[in-house]
Amino acid sequence: MPTMYSTAIRPATLADLDEIVAIDHASFPHDSWSEQAVRAELESEHTGYWVVERAGRVIGALGILAAQGAGEADVQTVAVYPEFRRGGWATRMLREGAAWARSRGAKHLFLEVRENGEAARALYLDLGFDEIGRRENYYRGEGVAAIVMRADIAQTLEIIDERLAARAPDEPLVLGIETSCDETGVGIVRGRTLLANAVASSMDEQAKYGGVVPEVAARAHADAIVPVLREALDTAGVTLDDLDAIAVTAGPGLAGALMVGVGAAKSLSVATGLPLYGVNHLVGHVAADLLREDGEPIEFPAVALLVSGGHTSLIRVDSLTGDSEMLGETIDDAAGEAFDKIARVLGLPYPGGPQIDKAAVGGDAGAFRFPRGLTHPKDLGKHRYDFSFSGLKTSVARTVEKFEDAGEQVPVSDIAASFREAVADVLLTKALAACADLGIPRLLLAGGVAANTRVRELAAQRCAEVGVSLHVPPLALCTDNGAMIAALGVELVAAGKSPSPLAFPADSTLPMTTAFTTAASDVG
Repeated sequence: MPTMYSTAIRPATLADLDEIVAIDHASFPHDSWSEQAVRAELESEHTGYWVVERAGRVIGALGILAAQGAGEADVQTVAVYPEFRRGGWATRMLREGAAWARSRGAKHLFLEVRENGEAARALYLDLGFDEIGRRENYYRGEGVAAIVMRADIAQTLEIIDERLAARAPDEPLVLGIETSCDETGVGIVRGRTLLANAVASSMDEQAKYGGVVPEVAARAHADAIVPVLREALDTAGVTLDDLDAIAVTAGPGLAGALMVGVGAAKSLSVATGLPLYGVNHLVGHVAADLLREDGEPIEFPAVALLVSGGHTSLIRVDSLTGDSEMLGETIDDAAGEAFDKIARVLGLPYPGGPQIDKAAVGGDAGAFRFPRGLTHPKDLGKHRYDFSFSGLKTSVARTVEKFEDAGEQVPVSDIAASFREAVADVLLTKALAACADLGIPRLLLAGGVAANTRVRELAAQRCAEVGVSLHVPPLALCTDNGAMIAALGVELVAAGKSPSPLAFPADSTLPMTTAFTTAASDVG
């Protein structure tokens, strides 16, 4: 297995002080930094430091000075032990540092390199740096001049990403594990080809309680993970030795459920030496679109409407492997929760989504005009892209009560159809408003509620009316599954992203803006 698979880049801490000093001394014996100087750098609020860690040993370090809002940044040091050079780690660290500097408002990046350092000068020139000056006798210990170089950060990041992508496997083979809620999913994807999608659901058990019980879900995952893993490997016709990487949902989701999947993935990673990526469950739903057999996969930027039992979110996605922007989300229940609760009101079993879909067949969607939350003019300032289903639920419940109080039969089909129409209407109204406001003619609909018949129909109709390209993953990949996690893992490997540190946590509140976790747990 390639060396990069057991090596990762992470933010430096004071605990790395001695190793950073040692690397600096080994790399620059005549002009190395003192321990006090490196400590001051690590403690400064204006500097960012990263290290390359391989099997518990720090083998490289990079530091960047970027005062918030200063507009420019300066590389303080970049060093890798000689025996680990030519592995691309300086470039990878530079990518992390440059991205951090840009997040602090820097547009240009400066550095000094030895005049006689031909290999380093050539590397930086290839990464978009220009030589803009010379400082005589800058490296006094050697009596060598420094060449001052400058780069446009955005351009350099683009160049680095292209270089890293070129080095990655053309079609990585990745195994994905998903245990964020009540489905135990293991998927295997090669490139953008789905090889296996094995799923075990505890839905029947959860139905006894009228909803998902976290402890029940966690126990079900623990029972199912090994059989589902074996099923996926058998279906794909591959072994663990054939894989290039493992991806697992690190969050968001139910804490106990997440821990089962993360623990299983870490065990596999340690046993096989495979790189491990802890990824975002919601970004995985977006990645599911890459596995469609019909039509072209979605291009970016795109607006994604993610609607499930636990999430209703509107997101601007610029890249599957980078950060995304949360435009809006529900301020109370998720749409899927609303379906479950209204199903109970109508006397329908759990889960509510498919039950209401069935009940709505033949119903009159215009029989009741239920409210569309946060769509009034007064709401469009603060909550233009946010959702609310509490008022809708209350209205439906009151309508049912009126029929029951009057001793009349509840028109379940009409109420189900009218409720479903209200949800679909508000989802698509806000999603297409975001497309129009942002000038992005691409909408991706994902999550369990994307399997709802009327939501899909209305999405296709309204997108066609306004010239927005609609992308909906295959029906089997709308609900939680390991294939979408594997697909996201493929994109991360192909983009040359460093794996997550083995100590990353299961994070039940992992923000949508994070495609995959690069942080270790603070626990323990």
